[in-house]
Amino acid sequence: MPSPRELRLVSWNVNGLRAVMKKDPSFTDVVAATDADVFAVQETKLQEGQIELDLPGYHQTWSYAERKGYSGTAVFSREEPLRVINHIGAPEADDEGRVCALEFPGYWFVDVYTPNAQNELARIDTRLAWDAAYRDFLVGLAAEKPVVTCGDFNVAHNEIDLKNPGPNRGNAGFSDEERESFTRLLDAGFTDTFRARHPDVTGAYSWWSYRFNARKNNAGWRIDYFLVSNDIADRVTGASILSEVFGSDHCPVELTIEL
Repeated sequence: MPSPRELRLVSWNVNGLRAVMKKDPSFTDVVAATDADVFAVQETKLQEGQIELDLPGYHQTWSYAERKGYSGTAVFSREEPLRVINHIGAPEADDEGRVCALEFPGYWFVDVYTPNAQNELARIDTRLAWDAAYRDFLVGLAAEKPVVTCGDFNVAHNEIDLKNPGPNRGNAGFSDEERESFTRLLDAGFTDTFRARHPDVTGAYSWWSYRFNARKNNAGWRIDYFLVSNDIADRVTGASILSEVFGSDHCPVELTIEL
């Protein structure tokens, strides 16, 4: 068995990969700067063949939505995966390219873009059904080997995780139902790595509305996470939010872990 080495893992909701490629720095510049072993993205908004990424040294794994210009995930990894899974058996949203699960020799890496409950919680039933299916999926993988899952979970778990919890109580992303559902995911055997390492840090957000100068004023939400199986939580060496990286309404989040 090879000895553990420290891996640098990054996750970013790019809100349209083609758009971020045109920004300065471009997406490929950001990947190069982070020097990640695995770089996961959400909301690629792509179909197969719509982009050619030059990422030397990375294997590219894509999960596309059937609907054009919508959702989609991808993972760029230095190590070639042993196996890839793109569907979790959730009829509510399984055709939306929301999961990119890669098996490596020592762990599962799972990239997710969780469905948004939408205004006035119009899609809350779909969202909660997805959450239940995703939780069962992760628990099944964790029975095989440890799991690292990351992405846009579309929920601020606790009041510390958003700037204005009072006015947002009950809104999409901060409804009691979504928060309780996220608690159930953690209770199923997973650790929120950022909050475990920074239990009292405030003002740490990963998403800001494009309206009202939200990012300038840091009126944000922490809805992008790295979760790990509890049995490898003690191997985490760092968890951070890369708020200096622009190009999307989200910023990347990062995890370093010995695996």
